[in-house]
Amino acid sequence: MITASDRIPRRIAWKPALASPDWLLPLLALALCGIGLLLVWSATRLDPGSTFLVRQAVSVAVGLVLMWVVSRIDLRVLRAYVPFVYVLALVSLTGVLTPLGVRVNGAHSWIVLGPGVQFQPSEFAKVALALTLAVPLGELRDGERRPGFGGVALALLLAAVPMGLIMLQPDLGTMLVFAAMVVGALVVSGARKRWLALLFGGAVGGALAVWKFGFIKPYQMDRLMALFGGSDASGVGYNAAQARIAIGSGGLLGKGLFHGEQTAGHFVPEQHTDFIFTVAGEELGFAGTALILVLMCVLLWRGLTIARRSATPYGTVLAGAVVCWLAFQTFVNVGMTVGLTPIVGVPLPFVSYGGSATVATLAALGLLQAVHRARTPAFD
Repeated sequence: MITASDRIPRRIAWKPALASPDWLLPLLALALCGIGLLLVWSATRLDPGSTFLVRQAVSVAVGLVLMWVVSRIDLRVLRAYVPFVYVLALVSLTGVLTPLGVRVNGAHSWIVLGPGVQFQPSEFAKVALALTLAVPLGELRDGERRPGFGGVALALLLAAVPMGLIMLQPDLGTMLVFAAMVVGALVVSGARKRWLALLFGGAVGGALAVWKFGFIKPYQMDRLMALFGGSDASGVGYNAAQARIAIGSGGLLGKGLFHGEQTAGHFVPEQHTDFIFTVAGEELGFAGTALILVLMCVLLWRGLTIARRSATPYGTVLAGAVVCWLAFQTFVNVGMTVGLTPIVGVPLPFVSYGGSATVATLAALGLLQAVHRARTPAFD
C-alpha cells in the first residue's frame, strides 16, 4: 500500500527529471536579434521599396518558434531522427547544384521554390552536422571514456560528404565553419591528442596542396593578399578598407542610430548581411560593438556550461559543436571587418540579415536548450 509519505519523494524526484528552460539563452538571443533588426533597418531604410526589415522580423519570429519547438523535444527523440536529418541535408545540398539552385555572389548556394521563396541549405546543414557528429563521438561503448578510432573515422567521413558538396558550390566560408565544428566536436569528445595532431597535419598538407597545384581561385588569393596589405584599397581591398573606415569613424559612442554617413552612402558593400558589424561600429561606436560581443560571449559561455553539465557524452558533443559553430562564425565575421581575417561570406549570428541563417542559429539554441533540459536523467 502506497502512503502519502511514499508519494512525496516521487514528486520531488520528478521535478528535476527535465530541467526548467535556461531563460538566459532566449533573452540573449532576443537582445542580439533586436539589435540586428535595428541595424538592418538603418542599413536598408533608404533603399526604395526595401522589405529587408519586415522579412528579417518574420525570420526572427519563425526562428524563435522553432527554437521553442526544438527545445521541447526529448534528446533521445532527436537522436532517433539523426539519420533522416542527415540525409535530408545531403539531398538539399545536392539540390543547389541542380536547376533548382541559383547563384548568389558567385556561389551556387540557394534553392528557389517559388517567387520570393528561397532558402540556403548549407545553413540548416550546420544543424544536421552538429546532430550527426554527436552520434559517433558521443555514443561510447561500455568501458570507453573517449571515442575510439572507429568513432573518430566515422565522424570525419560523415562530415566530409557535406563539406565536399559545399565546396562544389563553392562556399569557402561555410566549409570553414563546418571544419571548426568538426574540430570542436573532437576536442570536447576527448578524442586522443595524437589523432587531433594527425588531423591538423592533414589539414595543413591539404592547404599546401591546394596552394601548390592552383586549386585556390584568383579572387580567394586576392582576398588573402588584401588581408596582408598586398592589394590596392580601391580595388580588391576596397571592402576591407571601407569597413575599417566605417568602424573607426564611430569613435567611442558612435554617430547615432540612422546617422551614419558611410552606412547611408552604402560605401560598404553587403552592409546589411556580412558587413553589418560596420553599421554597428559607425552608428553605435565602440560601446555598441562591445555590447554585441559581450552578449555573444555570454551566450557562448552559457553554451559551454550546458555542454559541461550534460548528463551524457552525446549532449556534450552536440552542445560543443553548436558553440564552436557560433564562436568561429562570430570571430571570422568580426575579424574580416577589422582586418584580422580574410573576407569570406559568413554572417554575424543573430545580427546579420538572412532568413536561413537566422532560423538555423535560433534552432541551434533550441538544441542547447534540449541538452540543458535533459541534463538530469528522467525518473523511471
